[in-house]
Amino acid sequence: MRLGVLDVGSNTVHLLLVDAHHGAHPWAAHSEKVVLRLAEQLGPDGALTRAGADALVEAVGAARASATALAADDLLAFATSAVRDATNAAEVLTRVREETGVRLEVLSGADEARATFLAVRRWFGWSAGRLLAMDIGGGSLELAAGIDEDPEVAVSLPLGAGRLSRDRLHVDPSGLTPPTAEAVEELREYVDAQLDPVVEKLAGVGWERPVATSKTFRTLARLTGAAPSSAGLWARRSLTRTGLRQVLGFVRHIPPAQLPELEGVSAGRAHQLLAGAVVAEAVLRRLDVPAVDICPWALREGVILRRLDQLEPM
Repeated sequence: MRLGVLDVGSNTVHLLLVDAHHGAHPWAAHSEKVVLRLAEQLGPDGALTRAGADALVEAVGAARASATALAADDLLAFATSAVRDATNAAEVLTRVREETGVRLEVLSGADEARATFLAVRRWFGWSAGRLLAMDIGGGSLELAAGIDEDPEVAVSLPLGAGRLSRDRLHVDPSGLTPPTAEAVEELREYVDAQLDPVVEKLAGVGWERPVATSKTFRTLARLTGAAPSSAGLWARRSLTRTGLRQVLGFVRHIPPAQLPELEGVSAGRAHQLLAGAVVAEAVLRRLDVPAVDICPWALREGVILRRLDQLEPM
């Protein structure tokens, strides 16, 4: 079957079509995305702005048209942190459904962490032992750990790179000035405080293999010398805590507008890189993780795998 997954994230609206069947490796047939940065379009009252809602409706409508044109047998549509946290989420979801015909399921933070963990488990297999999975998105940070396909601990924290860039670092819209040293230090202290309640819980579960997913971790790994995306899906990639500290040490002094000049940094996410690096460093430091493997599968693949598990074997 051809299965479509529409991921309304805090940074992008991403449509992924895969050809797969029960028990088979899902192979990507088509991918398209549009950058909306919904996490940065929440007003002072916590509501998604009119412009943000208009852009969301347009993007979802275009994605549905693509899925139909490419003969998707099923379309799974879900939204994560930005929509979940919006005070007008119900209104926005109703408008999306009425104007596009797409019913968005809002995933809880814990469900995000569980689905991502499932993808990581399937990618690395049972030989990986106990897994620790971490994912930095635009609006939230997901952490999960366990030995099975369903983690023993799955948590979500409001530590997304987009959210923190806007609310804590107050990144200069022009991108010409890096955040102050005081803002970076205050962010580090805030992230540490948010991690306090979950560090002991995760350590109690334990792990043999720590793994990171998401664009933020992939970019940070690339900046420390990991293989580029052109090396393919199967290239082994990792990120060390030492390398991460070095990256954090220099990107904090570079204006956001200049960050896309670095290898692997996209213009659309450059302004979020520093906040993402602060969160990544704090997680590895607080959990005493010297290095993580980078997994190419994450939330979307987890949702796909869960849906395929529900299909009757042919």
